[in-house]
Amino acid sequence: MDTDILYGIQEHASHPILDAVFPYFTFLGEAGIMWILIGVCMLFSRKWRFWGICLLSSLACVYLLNELGLKHLMERVRPYIAEGYNTLHFFAPTSYSFPSGHAGCAFAAATVIALSPAKRYWKVLVFIVASLIAYSRLYLFVHYPSDVVVGSLLGILYAIAVVKIALTIREKRQGEGHSGKHATL
Repeated sequence: MDTDILYGIQEHASHPILDAVFPYFTFLGEAGIMWILIGVCMLFSRKWRFWGICLLSSLACVYLLNELGLKHLMERVRPYIAEGYNTLHFFAPTSYSFPSGHAGCAFAAATVIALSPAKRYWKVLVFIVASLIAYSRLYLFVHYPSDVVVGSLLGILYAIAVVKIALTIREKRQGEGHSGKHATL
């Protein structure tokens, strides 16, 4: 079914304009650089520092658990290799396919921003961008749909876990500060 969806996209949803556009969305998600830059920029603002730390920590989880862990455990060959598809519209990735790191990073970052006090339009915008990055991986035939779905879900789960842990630590430290106790590291 994964392969049928990819061929369905190629047959029914491909267009020369999209052939030119989707490599840019894939590039936006490359190595999580855009999301890392957003997280680093957040560190420079006292209001956003906590959320920047959460965003960068979530990306670290995607990298450590998905890229260094699951991809090497699963060793799933990318669809363009498995299917002999040679109409790629950009450079060919060489790492394993499952789960999608682009989707994982995009949805981890979008989830942290959605949980933050950001304005609603920013929250909607980052989920639109995350979705376009994830879809670009299917359109470009470098991931199976299950790679993208699992990568996205894991990114969301990592982000929720990181934010919950960070909020718990922050609340505990604030509680210790108000009770006269000193926090120890």
